[in-house]
Amino acid sequence: MCRWLAYSGSPVRLDELLYKPANSLVLQSKHSRLGAETTNGDGFGVGWYGNVPTPGVFLSTEPAWNDRNLREIAAQLESGHVFAHIRASTGSAVQKTNCHPFRHGRWLWMHNGLIAGFPAVRRELTLAVDPLVFPEIQGSTDSEILFYLAVTFGLEDDPVAAVARAVGLVEEVGRRHSVANPIQMTVATTDGETTWAFRYSSEARSRSLFHSVDVSTLRHQYPDNPALHVLSDDARLVVSEPLGDLRGAWREVPESTCIVVHGGREELRPFTPVAPAAAAADSVR
Repeated sequence: MCRWLAYSGSPVRLDELLYKPANSLVLQSKHSRLGAETTNGDGFGVGWYGNVPTPGVFLSTEPAWNDRNLREIAAQLESGHVFAHIRASTGSAVQKTNCHPFRHGRWLWMHNGLIAGFPAVRRELTLAVDPLVFPEIQGSTDSEILFYLAVTFGLEDDPVAAVARAVGLVEEVGRRHSVANPIQMTVATTDGETTWAFRYSSEARSRSLFHSVDVSTLRHQYPDNPALHVLSDDARLVVSEPLGDLRGAWREVPESTCIVVHGGREELRPFTPVAPAAAAADSVR
């Protein structure tokens, strides 16, 4: 599986997120505490928003702990909206086009988990992608197909509904192919202003996901902790596993939940996939 983080708030240098925390994402690439695998060394990616409409993306097949260019970029680059992902392949090739985050226009997407039985369902799921966006698919992962299914189902208009329909399709197709638990996922997507993150699995035993609490509260609790003074009051993180051990700094995202982060506030919503038949019936009404 993989590990990832999504940051929003005032601009910070990337090394404050990727290298400096006690349980940083780069450290997790070698020694993950909560992941399905301890090592996530099959490449990494960073996406960030700057002064142009399209986010920047830096991808590498090197392990995150071993990439000199990542350290150089992280020491210089600042952004107020950052996605970062370290990859442990579930079978697809280690190549740049399979590294997350994936990009479509202003949108970024990253995933931890898998579509079970993907070789059996891949063709049917791929053919469900809108022909207008199909040429953008560059790699061979289930994660990228899930992204473009969400785009097909209206990610840019209603992300929660689009992901619900994409996951509903994956489950419906998987079960027709005798896959008992078709999907396992924590997913994050953003348009550079709002972040939506999802924790869901068909077996209701999803990979770990946490969000940070209010930074001003933490400063009051830990006035001598310098790391907290780097972050603005509206800073928020959604992560596969906590970046540090401060008591009360992290809250687990519940099963079958979507968390929406915008403007320094977070909202938790129940998340339920929508079967294709139900989605079609709703569109007729």
